[in-house]
Amino acid sequence: MPALNTILVGASLVLALIIFLIVAKFFNLWLRARIANAPVSIVNLLAMYLRGVPNALIVDTRITAAKAGIPINTDQLEAHYLAGGEVTHVVLALIAADKAGIPLDYNRACAIDLACKGTGKTVLEAVRTSINPKVIDCPHPDMGRGGKIDAVAKDGISLRVRARVTVRTNLDRFVGGATEETVVARVGEGIVTCIGSSHSYKDVLENPDAISKLVLHKGVDAGTAFEILSIDIADIDVGENVGAKLQTEQAEADKKIAQANAEMRRAAAVALEQEMSARTQEMRARVVEAEAQVPLAIAEAFRNGQLGVMDYAKYKNVLADTDMRSKIAGGSPGGTGA
Repeated sequence: MPALNTILVGASLVLALIIFLIVAKFFNLWLRARIANAPVSIVNLLAMYLRGVPNALIVDTRITAAKAGIPINTDQLEAHYLAGGEVTHVVLALIAADKAGIPLDYNRACAIDLACKGTGKTVLEAVRTSINPKVIDCPHPDMGRGGKIDAVAKDGISLRVRARVTVRTNLDRFVGGATEETVVARVGEGIVTCIGSSHSYKDVLENPDAISKLVLHKGVDAGTAFEILSIDIADIDVGENVGAKLQTEQAEADKKIAQANAEMRRAAAVALEQEMSARTQEMRARVVEAEAQVPLAIAEAFRNGQLGVMDYAKYKNVLADTDMRSKIAGGSPGGTGA
């Protein structure tokens, strides 16, 4: 029995020592939460420590929320932290929305925070943008092209426009809504459409606000995480005469086509000329061949008795007379002798 009592006493001392160490480790956090009227039990602090959750961050965040009058327990903060969220940003965003009178509950704030993960933005920034609207340059300066949008009116004159879009975050559409890039692209499309439908660039220069009205009327913020408050034309310049340039290029292209067609016709004419020359030479060859048959026919007529000496003499006289007349006329001699 004395040995058993000694074991029990030793175990009790060890247990008491463990409890003392636990209390000593978390006493500062426990006391800070108790004084701030946001109590957290020692057991919860130990459980957070065992789960690998930074209990100091959770306690400080809950104290901040409690001081601002926002009821959040440690289990909610732990769940969001384990999901990969930023609990500090969520609480600060809830405080900012509450002070600004913007309806935002904890679950919605957590969803927005998780949606912002990896985008370089935070739920706190989203709430602040909802309170204080931000200005977006259209086009974005990083897009190049001189920081302006090029569009051509119906008269062929191009205009270079730079707009500034004032937007406010729409918290109800922030999760799943399109980003700033979509807003900038839609505004740019609206500007190009408005200028392209104008009969003259002068109409746009006289009424640049018509661009803003048309773009706003198109509802370019539909399905995005923002609400467009205004679209202001910050700068507009007259560019080059695109219509005249295109007409010049078309005329040059037509000229080249006409030259190519003329060259084709010339080549066809040359080919036809060569063909006709070849046919002429062929006909001349046939004539020469036919003339070569005349002496043979005369000889055959002599042998058959169909042609006499006097007939042959008359034939030679006719040839001589024809040759003389041709020389007097200045032409080439004709006829063929036997």
